[in-house]
Amino acid sequence: MKTYETALYSSLKDKVIFISGGASGIGAAYVEAFLQQGAKVAFIDFDRDTAEQFVRELDTENVFFQFCDVRDIELLRSCIKNVADKWGRIDALFNNAARDDRHDMMDVTPEYWDERFNTNLRHQFFAAQAVVPVMEKNGGGVIINMGSISWMRGRPGMVCYTTPKAAINGMTRTMARELGVKNIRVNSLVPGAIRTARQDAMWAGNPEGFEKASQLFIDQQMLKFRLDASDCARLALFLASDESRGCTGQNFVVDAGLMFQ
Repeated sequence: MKTYETALYSSLKDKVIFISGGASGIGAAYVEAFLQQGAKVAFIDFDRDTAEQFVRELDTENVFFQFCDVRDIELLRSCIKNVADKWGRIDALFNNAARDDRHDMMDVTPEYWDERFNTNLRHQFFAAQAVVPVMEKNGGGVIINMGSISWMRGRPGMVCYTTPKAAINGMTRTMARELGVKNIRVNSLVPGAIRTARQDAMWAGNPEGFEKASQLFIDQQMLKFRLDASDCARLALFLASDESRGCTGQNFVVDAGLMFQ
């Protein structure tokens, strides 16, 4: 477990944070980071076993897990309502859940296209829609939509991931404009090549070897080290805190300069 106490944000203490896809990877780093700041954290995930083990390891009453497949919008709305009923508020929403499975453009069917958009984009909008009345009632809040530099780089073999991730940019700006009058800030946090267990497993099968695949990212980045989920979590803390009170409608990139390669 990483330590997220080098910077302490007093405005996050006792705040209620809702995170989709919080059982592993970047989402799990968010859960840990906000708990260490004294916040209450609710997260959803469709990997029940991993999530329940994670909760046992955290061993705190300030975490609340619910099973949810974000493609099921009614279940997603119900999970958000349960958190608002349990803790009386939701101060920050992190739309984190996504899948970046590789696929060939010519193999994409209409059914696969729709399913990938449901997994990578649709739930972000409807989670935001559901949380707005809760935030407005409590004087405002923060919505963070998770993007990706993959669309900015035009990465091949994942068009059903890069397309919805590109759409998040436009959705974030429109939401920021529409919700600003309600004191709700909306930003996009855009990761680069973030090392997680899932990414390690994906690159482990690289024919040229895992270490070479990992080194390739470092060679292309301006900063010469591999990023991990904690690098996203540190920015997430800032964006959810009052220290970023003037920031909305923006893409905040965490990529060690990879986008400019």
